[in-house]
Amino acid sequence: MEIQERIMDKAFSLFRQFGTRSITMDDIAEKMGISKKTLYAHFSDKDDLVYQSISGFICEIHKECLENKQHSKDAIEELFLVMEMIDRKLRNINPVILLDLQKAHPKAYEVFLDYQQNHLSAVIAENLERGMKDGLYRQDLNVRILTNYRVHGCTLCFQPDAFPGEYDMTKVQQVLLENFLYGVASSKGYKLIEKYKQLSQNK
Repeated sequence: MEIQERIMDKAFSLFRQFGTRSITMDDIAEKMGISKKTLYAHFSDKDDLVYQSISGFICEIHKECLENKQHSKDAIEELFLVMEMIDRKLRNINPVILLDLQKAHPKAYEVFLDYQQNHLSAVIAENLERGMKDGLYRQDLNVRILTNYRVHGCTLCFQPDAFPGEYDMTKVQQVLLENFLYGVASSKGYKLIEKYKQLSQNK
């Protein structure tokens, strides 16, 4: 792995655990056993490092979402694959990270907003339309409203006030997504949800 990629990987590992505001360039250099000079040879400043780290992480998530759509048999399996991805990608992430981006790293926060408002919205809308076409989702769904509802539901667990005290953020995401799925499913889709749940529990 190139040094720049290794720096981004280590930096994001620290950011996801502690948030961005509490981690300094000194912390990153010390954890990697390199000099700050090496850090600044690859990133102009901490803001640049945060921006590139967050951009890389969001790119990974979007790529996997598209792969889930391509490899899934139907819209419901696609969402079960998303649940598995959430468990891998968001496990042990500190929810304060989004607030840190909003307050201290506007450029990185804009990357998140662009993904949320454009790419994520498109993936959700396409899943709803796919499920309706196959008869797995109810035919009376308002795709526009439900897409917006789901988009904002994805970020709910990044708001500490919404779930005060300690909680498993991955579990919150999975519960919200599962309940969303039950809400849009037709009777045919409901039976398929139960089937995929059983398969998931048997893994």
